[in-house]
Amino acid sequence: MADRTTIVVASGDMDKLYSALIIANGSLSMGMEVSLYFTFWGLERLKKGGLDGGPLSKMHMLGLGKLFMNWRMRKANVATLQRLLQDFKELGGKIIACEMTMEIMGVSRESLQEDLIDEYGAVGAYVRDARQSNITLFI
Repeated sequence: MADRTTIVVASGDMDKLYSALIIANGSLSMGMEVSLYFTFWGLERLKKGGLDGGPLSKMHMLGLGKLFMNWRMRKANVATLQRLLQDFKELGGKIIACEMTMEIMGVSRESLQEDLIDEYGAVGAYVRDARQSNITLFI
């Protein structure tokens, strides 16, 4: 088993995407290989301009909760999602976009930030990485 983390990013909620990227970057900084498998609503965040579009999973309150959370994060000097994703790629992280989700939800490759995506694959791409990982998460 490789020193690897594989995370399924199935949610597009802002707080869950933060969790996935913080864990992924922490794993990379500890010398691990990391794959993020974006599927369903998580894949929506890889659309051009979609990274900051997700709601909070709880207490969204028509967007007020998200505004408050963003204010608190800026005050605490927490990196933005864009910065965390940039760090993830610079540290060598791998992003897989789910082809089945693309077909079901009508998402084209042209609508995605293709420079972020390392691979387009079905469940086999996830299973291949996950079976070689000592940490697997579903967020």
